[in-house]
Amino acid sequence: MISWFSAKEAKEFGLQLAEFVVAQMPTELAAKKDKTFKKRIKILQQLEQKIHNFRLEHRLNIYKKAQFGNVFKWHLLEQGFDKDVVEELTNIVMKEIGK
Repeated sequence: MISWFSAKEAKEFGLQLAEFVVAQMPTELAAKKDKTFKKRIKILQQLEQKIHNFRLEHRLNIYKKAQFGNVFKWHLLEQGFDKDVVEELTNIVMKEIGK
């Protein structure tokens, strides 16, 4: 039962994904949706692949998924990403982690 609440790996993965986004999609790039569409698609595909690989090795319950999403979202907000962009990215990764 205690392992059900152990979300350390999920939180670490959420932080790793957020750091990946920060490195690959600086805040200026994230805000320019029209001019950087291809680059954004490539980054999203890489995110989906990373999530898929993580899901193969880890089973996440609803609590762990929530912790993952929370860490991902707040790290991007702390890095100065636009709230709408963060919401969009968080929705995408949460849908992918929930598959």
